[in-house]
Amino acid sequence: MPKITFTYDGKKIDVEAKEGESLLEAALREGIPMEHACGGNGFCTTCRCKVNKGSENLSPRNDREENMGITEDSDRLGCQAQIHGDCEIELAED
Repeated sequence: MPKITFTYDGKKIDVEAKEGESLLEAALREGIPMEHACGGNGFCTTCRCKVNKGSENLSPRNDREENMGITEDSDRLGCQAQIHGDCEIELAED
């Protein structure tokens, strides 16, 4: 199983993820507070996160992300990025 390291509020939490699930799904399952105002449908940017390592282990950026202005290499929407290997993710600060 892929290992995801989430960094938020000065904490680092390692979780095991299921192949193909989204970063948002993995975070919520493990009690990690990733915002998701649109319910994980890719229509807002509240689950925006930064990929510090392992971006090649996530699904390619999709049209929803690009339509929401997520175009920087390290930026992803947690609800749209599907996990295919280990990565390190930094959540947006409140």
